Amino acid sequence: MRMNEIIYTDARPVDGYGPGFFRVGGEVHEGALLLWDKGKAGWGGFEDEGSLLSFVDMVDVILVGTGAEIAFLPTELRERLESEGLGVEVMSSPSACRTYNVLISEGRRVALAVLPV
Repeated sequence: MRMNEIIYTDARPVDGYGPGFFRVGGEVHEGALLLWDKGKAGWGGFEDEGSLLSFVDMVDVILVGTGAEIAFLPTELRERLESEGLGVEVMSSPSACRTYNVLISEGRRVALAVLPV
């Protein structure tokens, strides 16, 4: 098997997660998290539409992690994000973290919005 070292540009990968927290670039963040190539912030969950809309023109897709299990994004929220031109992919938080790490290693324009497991 051929192994390639992954080099991240400005984006910091998700190093780990557990009950109520995420570890990003070696730093622990408690609670829900927004992560993108220029930074990280707390996230207010599905009711925090404004934070997600702030990524218009910055990213092509937002990966939404819904916790330990996959859940539906509220229809109104999905429609609003998509009407602004943001792609939305919903999955469990562990899957969203792994997918985010792969996409940032490829230099993709992506953001991560995750609820803790």
